[in-house]
Amino acid sequence: MKNKHGLTILVVFIIGASLIVSCQSSDEGSDGEFTEAFMGSLSASATANGQVHPKKEATLAMEIPGRVENVAVSKSDHVKTGDVLVQLEPDLLEFNVAAATQALKMAEATLAMMQAEPTAANVAVAETAVAAAQAHVDAVRDGPLDDQIVAAQAEARAAQSAVAAASSQLSQVRAGASEAQIAAAKVQLAQAEAERKFAELAFDSANQDERDSDSEAIVLASANEAKVAAQIQLDDLLAGADQDIVGGAQARVAASAAQQEAAQAQLSLLERGSSDMLIAGAEAQLAQAEANLDALLTGASEEKISAAEAQVEQARIALDEAEDALAKATLVAPFDGVITVVFISEGEIAAGPVISIIDPKSLEVILDVDEVDIGTLAIGQPATITLEAWPDIEIESEITSIAPGASSGNGFFSDLVTYVVHLGLGQTDLPIMMGMTAEANLVTAERDNVLLVPNRALRFDRQTGKSFVNLALDDTVREVEVVVGLRDHMHTQIISGLVAGDQLLIVDQTNRFEFDIEGNGDIPEGNFGSSPFIGG
Repeated sequence: MKNKHGLTILVVFIIGASLIVSCQSSDEGSDGEFTEAFMGSLSASATANGQVHPKKEATLAMEIPGRVENVAVSKSDHVKTGDVLVQLEPDLLEFNVAAATQALKMAEATLAMMQAEPTAANVAVAETAVAAAQAHVDAVRDGPLDDQIVAAQAEARAAQSAVAAASSQLSQVRAGASEAQIAAAKVQLAQAEAERKFAELAFDSANQDERDSDSEAIVLASANEAKVAAQIQLDDLLAGADQDIVGGAQARVAASAAQQEAAQAQLSLLERGSSDMLIAGAEAQLAQAEANLDALLTGASEEKISAAEAQVEQARIALDEAEDALAKATLVAPFDGVITVVFISEGEIAAGPVISIIDPKSLEVILDVDEVDIGTLAIGQPATITLEAWPDIEIESEITSIAPGASSGNGFFSDLVTYVVHLGLGQTDLPIMMGMTAEANLVTAERDNVLLVPNRALRFDRQTGKSFVNLALDDTVREVEVVVGLRDHMHTQIISGLVAGDQLLIVDQTNRFEFDIEGNGDIPEGNFGSSPFIGG
């Protein structure tokens, strides 16, 4: 057995020597090649797809209902901040503003009057009102004068005569007039005329004697009415029976009866003297006049001033609301942008969205990033973007925001969990449009001045989770364990196990051998011809 093992060791050394010679002549052979560990920079990245969206976009609606008077924009129009987009009919709103303005002025005037000192003219007017109210109270308490009763009696008699005349006239027009009736009507007219003249002379005499002529005036008025009634009666008799005349006669009877009732009621009131109700009413008027004078002299109370101030504030709030409603009747652009949709037309009632607008200068790329990669991303990390329309042009970018919650897929991909990531668009002359498809390369980590080796120089043992390289030293090659760090598609960072300048053997995939890790040439049984070298 010992000789057999010795032979085996000799064969291995012969093969190893041949391999070293072959590797040193990598330019000529195809068994392997050497590379060197070096200091450099490294970045790792993840990729994700998404679309171009505007960062600033809005769908606008009117804040108050109303009929659209004017739509000032169309789809694709460019607008500036504050430009008018939609105008509602303002007539009613402007009227409300005017009414609220007037109400505020009145409330302010009332408050000013309460706070101002009283003028002599205002005091004189108030004092006159008190004196008049007092005289009225005295007159009511003393009862009616004799001449007032006489005048009321005369008015009642005249009213009674008017009723009789109207009734007689109605009977005559219904039956037709006779010669005797016409003659009697003429006599009655002459008598009424005489009474009117007598009353007129009495009235003139009373004025000349400078006495109270109120009673005479009432008697004269009653005589005039009786004369007019007698004249009408005569005229109707002479005109003969007529349906219109009959109707007119009936109306005069009714009117005369109503006048008689009023005259009789007034006479009865005067004959009874002043009632408690009349006295109470007169005294209430006097009390109000006195209160008005007192308020004018002493000024308004604090409670009244406070109430007036509250009314002013309420009027001011109402005006603010009316002006705000008028302002809301005009929809303006909230930012510079382009109109994308117009939902309303002139003459329609504004309800719901009316305008959509975007800011084309605020475009960004929104990605759906797999949860496997989201842990390596952070706001501010650099990225590059390529658009499907220009796949060969890279646009510099960076992560501007990451959604705090995940978005679950639907349907067949319902188990896929992604996160929304926003990327800003750097300076570019490309005519980028909303909705374009984009692919982003997200730099997840960067390392500067670190030890690097090609990925093809590493072997990874999946069972142990360890990494190895083939270190060439003093014309020998030995497998050495290394601790790795960041990795991209070409290089891997070496944290420990190598130094800069170390030479490494990259064995061709078709020529794989397992070298003694300890370097003593011992090869475990059953491992000869295994494939420890994994390129790339």
